[in-house]
Amino acid sequence: MDNPASDFVRDIVAADTASGKHELIVTHFTPEPNGCRHIGHGKSICLNFSIALENKGRCHLRFDDTNPATEETEYVEAIKNDVRWLGFDWGEHLHYASDYFEPLYGYAVELIKRDKAYVCTLDSEQFKEYRGVPTRPGKESPSRNRPIEESLDLFERMKNGEFDEGQYVVRAKIDMNSPNLHMRDPVLYRIRKMAHHRTGDKWCIYPMYDFTHCLSDSIEGITHSICTLEFEVHRPLYDWILDSLEVYHPQQIEFARLNLTYTVMSKRRLLELVQGGLVSGWDDPRMPTLAGLRRRGYTPSAIREFCARVGVTKVNSLTDIALLEFCIREELNRTAPRAMAVLEPLKLIIDNYPEDQVDELDGINNPEDPAMGTRKVPFTRELFIEQDDFRAEPPPKFHRLSPGREVRLRYGYIIKCVGHDTDEAGRVTAVHCTYDPATRGGTAPDGRKIKGTIHWVSAVQSAEVEVRLYDRLFTREKLDDLEAGDDFKNYLNPDSLKTVKARVEAWLIQAGQGSRYQFERKGYFCVDPVDSTDGKPVFNQIVPLRDSWARLNKPQ
Repeated sequence: MDNPASDFVRDIVAADTASGKHELIVTHFTPEPNGCRHIGHGKSICLNFSIALENKGRCHLRFDDTNPATEETEYVEAIKNDVRWLGFDWGEHLHYASDYFEPLYGYAVELIKRDKAYVCTLDSEQFKEYRGVPTRPGKESPSRNRPIEESLDLFERMKNGEFDEGQYVVRAKIDMNSPNLHMRDPVLYRIRKMAHHRTGDKWCIYPMYDFTHCLSDSIEGITHSICTLEFEVHRPLYDWILDSLEVYHPQQIEFARLNLTYTVMSKRRLLELVQGGLVSGWDDPRMPTLAGLRRRGYTPSAIREFCARVGVTKVNSLTDIALLEFCIREELNRTAPRAMAVLEPLKLIIDNYPEDQVDELDGINNPEDPAMGTRKVPFTRELFIEQDDFRAEPPPKFHRLSPGREVRLRYGYIIKCVGHDTDEAGRVTAVHCTYDPATRGGTAPDGRKIKGTIHWVSAVQSAEVEVRLYDRLFTREKLDDLEAGDDFKNYLNPDSLKTVKARVEAWLIQAGQGSRYQFERKGYFCVDPVDSTDGKPVFNQIVPLRDSWARLNKPQ
């Protein structure tokens, strides 16, 4: 989609631009560096950077790094790579919340001076008890009316490391009767005696996310702070902090997060999969992380197209993962070279073909792009075909190879099955056929109709490679509505990964890491960029050929 469809966020930005409210549109992507980003974050990246580009503005990349217990430089670099990979650039506007620890401390001091914050001694259990629940008002902390000077002194001593973790916190003084729990004197600062990935041991107090985020937006001059819908309930606090300090006030706008079928999009759940060894890592090709999708073979343009098709709304919904598969399939159908690969090889012997003869046939590299030309495909007496392309006892409407039946070999000849070999267990080990030399190219001179066409590779002029076949990571379509006590891991798909030794056209062993191909009749595949080595590519299945999303959504 070259021209993005209008949505309510873009409408707000357009109205603000038209009214002259802002001379320059400034958006942001503000991840916490506590894990790898998934495709839901990819939607946010695309939205924020695209809106900035469409309005000749700028988009900041800011790491909201306020929790040293979970944040690592490794994640910072991974997220930067993800944003670049999607095709976006923050220019000189790479920021960290930790850049603002000094001014943030000053803002907290100012709130205490204005009697809008105080140092509280309630521990975590008491805090929950005093806060109450949405249907019952909270109770004021005994510390709430602490003298301003006393809170200022305690806050400075907190900063100087005089107290233990959990001994004191700084809380906003708002409304313990508010129906919004986030407004019931939320914590603004807590003691954390641990090193930070950027500031080291300089600080032993750290601001909370809600306090940090709005003030960082203000400091950076963000015009539209675009975030997902779960932060809508946080917006009153966002506004209260900025208004209480009388500083520049960006506008927070919330949109519905992306939810995909057969997928978990919770960082906590994804971390559980990684730490539990249930996947090979954040970049496991079955994961919905941008790293996983990149390794599997998805392209940035396909993900951007997917995000554009999903759109931006205020309503939470569940998107069929088949739409994502449709987007990459649609792109690779135009751009990916074709090749023949046999994933479950069965030997086929052409009894009447000369043993030492090699016939070079013309294979089309991409019928969607004639400029890709053709390649030579060696045809020999012994070939490999797919095991499921032969049936000794064919079921009804089986149009592939079986005793006495003819099929067309892709780019090659028409062959007829004349027999097959079996082992002691009755398993078919080889199929015997004859070929009609007059049918080169697959056309019968006498005009007889051949219903089946199968792919193949030469047995002697092909290469063995590892191919990884992927299915849904989970067997359950929706994983956000589980009953209490039901573990999402109970729905892991035991067949989500199948590794096979396949036979491919010999030239594919020189395929470069990350290159993509359509294996005819099987799907789209990518050379794994991690486990492949020179001359030994490992192929990841990106998507099968079947286009279920387009079929289900075909106009009636």
